[in-house]
Amino acid sequence: MLTAVQSPAASLRGAAAHLAGELQAGHVYRREDLARLSTAVDRHLRELVATGKLKKLAQGLYHAPKQSSFGPLPPADEQVVGGFLRDKDFLVFSPSAYNAVGLGTTQLYNRTLVYNHKRHGVFKLGNRQFDFRMKPRFPRKLTPEFLYVDLLNNLDELAEDRDAVLRQARSKLLSFDPSRLQRAADSFGSVATRKRLREWAGG
Repeated sequence: MLTAVQSPAASLRGAAAHLAGELQAGHVYRREDLARLSTAVDRHLRELVATGKLKKLAQGLYHAPKQSSFGPLPPADEQVVGGFLRDKDFLVFSPSAYNAVGLGTTQLYNRTLVYNHKRHGVFKLGNRQFDFRMKPRFPRKLTPEFLYVDLLNNLDELAEDRDAVLRQARSKLLSFDPSRLQRAADSFGSVATRKRLREWAGG
């Protein structure tokens, strides 16, 4: 005789099942967000993690995964970072984005940068590592001018031929809109980058 296999999620009862019903797939939650919906939040969180309704990303940080035919989907970087920072003011990108500027960079980086105003350091969130860097200013989205300036700021950190990239960057200077590039340099450039751009423009 065949016995029906009960899914782990179906084993939730009472308040834990009610809490599971409040979750939105794809969202990232902090413990305090869920504590408002539960009278025994830590016990309920353990139950939800055990049944796969929640995935633990870090201490006090959880993700309600969307399901696909291949299994649970990972959370979007913006959801993870926003939940971790408790803030929406940040910029997430990979140094691989520098390759789009056409300065001869070709390396692919398994690293994610987070420019923000609150945290600094490398943090593991779920199965990913995020390099948080506190910056006084950063754009809301990536632009070619920002990437050009930020590449020059960070050139010493990158696995590229530094001199070759600098030659290419100088030759590409006039291909950018001067006013937009100037605003990017003034807003986001390091002292060394602003000095270099002034020298190139004057030479």
